[in-house]
Amino acid sequence: MAAELDAAAGALLTVWDGARERAANRISTAQLRAVMLVERHDGINLRRLATGLDMLLSSASRLCDRLVAAGMLEREPGRADRREISLHLTAEARRLLAELRDDRRQHLAAILADMTPEAREALLRGLRAFDEAARARVVRPVSPLVPQAEEPRVEQTEGRDAVEAASRGWAAGDASVFRTA
Repeated sequence: MAAELDAAAGALLTVWDGARERAANRISTAQLRAVMLVERHDGINLRRLATGLDMLLSSASRLCDRLVAAGMLEREPGRADRREISLHLTAEARRLLAELRDDRRQHLAAILADMTPEAREALLRGLRAFDEAARARVVRPVSPLVPQAEEPRVEQTEGRDAVEAASRGWAAGDASVFRTA
């Protein structure tokens, strides 16, 4: 079954990868992963970003320097500790992500239009069940194109993070499986 799913998912992955490649003329894949992580965790600090991208702190810092220079990220002194820097997306980064999603959705819509309504519903039910099963596991994405989990282990999250996670429909602390751009 896994091999059949792998083969069948090829077209879906091609749509995702194609949208990312079209965005890549503006920023690299690593930069896109960082932008998507900052989008999900507005105000994230550099250390958490480095952990989420599974890279060294110095590499994440240089990546942020390039994103700031490209007009994709803004740095702001932390509210609790002025030495800590929080990262936020710029309007340009939000536009880029919106374009990426719109591109992907247009390609998906064209493919879905060739399917029967019953097949579309079955696909959606199956993908929702797959998503639910995947969230029940602690699985790190294997594709370098998929942003890595912020923390590789599931922890109980309290306070604002839990509220934000719940409002997004994701279990608090479940950063191992998530939606991409």
